Amino acid sequence: MIHTTSTSNSSSSNMSNVQLGLDLTPLIDIIFIVLVFLLLTANTQLLTLPVDVPTQAGSTLNGLSQQQHITINILTTTPHWALDGQKFTQFEAFETAFINTMSSKPKSTVVIAADKNAPVQPLMTVLALLQRQQINQTQIVMEP
Repeated sequence: MIHTTSTSNSSSSNMSNVQLGLDLTPLIDIIFIVLVFLLLTANTQLLTLPVDVPTQAGSTLNGLSQQQHITINILTTTPHWALDGQKFTQFEAFETAFINTMSSKPKSTVVIAADKNAPVQPLMTVLALLQRQQINQTQIVMEP
């Protein structure tokens, strides 16, 4: 019977147990950060504006009626807004003129004529103005 005891052998096994353990704290931190990011971005509301468009390519477009109209033009270059042909450089001045025109012609139909190359933001600003004024009967003129 041969018994060998080695103190260096037992101390190296204790060291190997300590060195083999992995520190998962940074990985857990990253997972929690990603989880919080996903939770914060998952509840964002998308703002939509329903627009009825023709469903078939051969659909006919309706012409403008002969009622009184208030025409809003969305232009490609600044100033982006025009009311019945009069251009406004500041949206606040445009808004004031539009409200005054609507109060003097309450039964008028609002027609939005946007250039096809005009940016979308001025159009969205005008549509937001119409919503604030509780105007829901508008026509958007399109090129056929």
